[in-house]
Amino acid sequence: MDILGFYYLDTDLIINRINAFLAQDSLSVVSQILASGGWLFFAFCLIYVIIYFYQEYRQEKFTHNWKWTLLAIDIPPLNVQTPMAVEQMFAQLAGAFGAPNIAEKYHDGYKQRWFSFEIVSLEGYIQFLIWTEESFRDLVEASVYAQYPDAEITEVEDYTGSVPNHFPNNEYDMWSADFTLSDHEGFPIRTYREFEHNISKDTVLKDPMGTFLESFSRLGPGEQMWFQIICEPTDNHWKENVIEKVKELIGDSSLKAHGGKNIMDKTLDLPFVFLEKVGDQVFSREASSSELVSDSSEPNKLRYLTPGQVKIVEAMEHKISKVGLKTKMRGVYLARKEVFQKTRGVNALLGAINQFNQPSSNSIVASFGVGASYAFKDKRIAQKKNLLMKAYKKRKMKIGSNPFVLNIEELATLWHFPMSHVKTPLVQKAGTKKAEPPSSLPVESIFTSTPTESELDISDDQEDVGGYKTDSGSVVKNNGPRFG
Repeated sequence: MDILGFYYLDTDLIINRINAFLAQDSLSVVSQILASGGWLFFAFCLIYVIIYFYQEYRQEKFTHNWKWTLLAIDIPPLNVQTPMAVEQMFAQLAGAFGAPNIAEKYHDGYKQRWFSFEIVSLEGYIQFLIWTEESFRDLVEASVYAQYPDAEITEVEDYTGSVPNHFPNNEYDMWSADFTLSDHEGFPIRTYREFEHNISKDTVLKDPMGTFLESFSRLGPGEQMWFQIICEPTDNHWKENVIEKVKELIGDSSLKAHGGKNIMDKTLDLPFVFLEKVGDQVFSREASSSELVSDSSEPNKLRYLTPGQVKIVEAMEHKISKVGLKTKMRGVYLARKEVFQKTRGVNALLGAINQFNQPSSNSIVASFGVGASYAFKDKRIAQKKNLLMKAYKKRKMKIGSNPFVLNIEELATLWHFPMSHVKTPLVQKAGTKKAEPPSSLPVESIFTSTPTESELDISDDQEDVGGYKTDSGSVVKNNGPRFG
């Protein structure tokens, strides 16, 4: 027998009754469980499934008319903006977050729109792209022009449409993987601020995008490398989880007082805690040590942490001081079979991502990839290739590994426009600088009277270029060939 306060619990009797109950046939066991209130559990599961599929149905109708667009972003060659400019871009795009109420979520089927920030190398030609829903196109363009007034934004065709959807394929082979964090999302990765060199008189940023783009520029004919960062605006609930992790690291006494248990554990412990307190009152015992927190005890053990641990805690607190977005990263290496070389394409991508890892804090690792072992290896590899290719083309966040939260500083480190001192070739950049017309430019008609047909006649030796008439031999093209 076990003693709980003043209550004596006959464990042997309970075990014997459980064994006798389980010794019955299955139908009797199920019927007794249902009669004892077990039907509530099945009813809850049924209601949950109905609500889930109803919400999926409503979301399908809500997203039916969505129109997606792919924007190519070209930055002038003399770019002196640091990644902090792109950090402000992400902060502005986080304003797309919508907090639906119950009616909007379940009746209207509200679904949060998302963005995909991509870097693509087609046979060594590199382009920065942003995938967005049409209703947020103005927001994307405004966020780019606010930081890069001389940038050129052009809508292009989706580059993923020219490659096969199903594998194995007679012409192409591919590798793909989702990237996730090796530790809790509260631990930050290495950001661009840690790439600064203070040796010289002026602080110099060793742009990490240089290594990334150099790896992409090494591709040859028939090879392609795709990298996407899917970002979905979210609320600040993730910061609460990070704060709990910080308290755990510093040994916060508030966690010890509750045993550091989750809600389910605390709920199950309530009857035992109640009986223990009743026993304390009946037998005049002192309160249990687990329920007491001495007033003289320290609120945390921060002063006992090593310098490295203190630095990590400070970095975690710095992370939650900025806006965060739900994130999914995915990479694809695609090439014709005769030139497909996994050791070059894949290793180049993984090596470029390794520079953002901070072993003492957090790292970006490939988690859900196309590899497989043992039974039905080839079939399972083909299924993963098809799944990841579909996920990339549709820019799906739920397929593959679980998403995580990165703040705007971390996102700007992973995806930003290279600075002017990065000499990576074949990166599409803006051409001539555009300027607004002078305010004094006359806007009245140049004709004092209604023009005659002879005045409006244009000679046959003139050529139509881009909607403008120019003299033959004096054709001016504003833009060169565009990506896509």
